[in-house]
Amino acid sequence: MTRATPFAIFIASVALSSLIPEFDPPARDLRWLSIFRDAVIVCALAYFWPSYGELRAPGDTKWHHWLLALVSGLAVFVVWIHFDHGWAVIGQTRGFDPTDPAGGIEPPLAALRLLGFALVVPVMEELFWRSFLLRWLDSRDFIAADPRRASPRALALSTALFASEHSLWFAGLIAGLTYNWIYVRTRNLWIPIASHAMTNGALGIWILATRNWALW
Repeated sequence: MTRATPFAIFIASVALSSLIPEFDPPARDLRWLSIFRDAVIVCALAYFWPSYGELRAPGDTKWHHWLLALVSGLAVFVVWIHFDHGWAVIGQTRGFDPTDPAGGIEPPLAALRLLGFALVVPVMEELFWRSFLLRWLDSRDFIAADPRRASPRALALSTALFASEHSLWFAGLIAGLTYNWIYVRTRNLWIPIASHAMTNGALGIWILATRNWALW
């Protein structure tokens, strides 16, 4: 449960926030609930950190693995911004608008949102989707399971579930395939985390630059 709890906090928060009605004018102070959620997740990750053996002692990491994380993360980012409409999207999200009533971006709010998006979410999600679920689908003793031996069934199912978590399901599918492949190839959870962080970091900066808040 140590790998599932931070993710469960995230999902519960998203579900609860969807129940909060939209206001006219918007209740902008409610945006800080997302920042508070990220802080709670950080506390949960810190509390469970001693049990994350693959993060505390990841083993040798080759330089080209970090290059792989960089390139793949940017590639997923490109997919994300090009498949954000039409058939590639299911449902709608409110997004996160860090602007003030005058339309200017509020720096503290935007910075904290970007930090959570680029640093907290990748660690939380990769611990759940790759470290836990991918291996658990093959073996209940998932900690001892070698990711290189992940079955096609586990890879397909974890990828599909990862895609279903996102309204941009096609981009989520590509992302899930990519992060799964990286984890299986390198056996080092830090590499898909780095790739995921690169995707989210680039996407967050792009969102701030284009003000496409729906993707946040």
